[in-house]
Amino acid sequence: MASERTKELYKVLLSKGYPKEFCAEIAYKYMNTDYAATRMLGYLYRVSDPKLEDLADEMVAILSDRDRIIQKKEAEHAQAAISEMYRNGL
Repeated sequence: MASERTKELYKVLLSKGYPKEFCAEIAYKYMNTDYAATRMLGYLYRVSDPKLEDLADEMVAILSDRDRIIQKKEAEHAQAAISEMYRNGL
């Protein structure tokens, strides 16, 4: 089930006149986390009437940022496990 932020994103995209299928794809398939939806909403409130290509570019940038954050957290977790192993041994 979609979060309130995702639903809000879908409604904002529709209100800006983008095609319904495009709005659903962006909101429910790609920007389906609160983090991603909030970032996209921020973009939509800052930039007036972005073209479809610009909106898609922003979506890719947001997803790329999210992936980098996930990788950073995974690396931090792995480093913590290694440090724990060095401190306490196997």
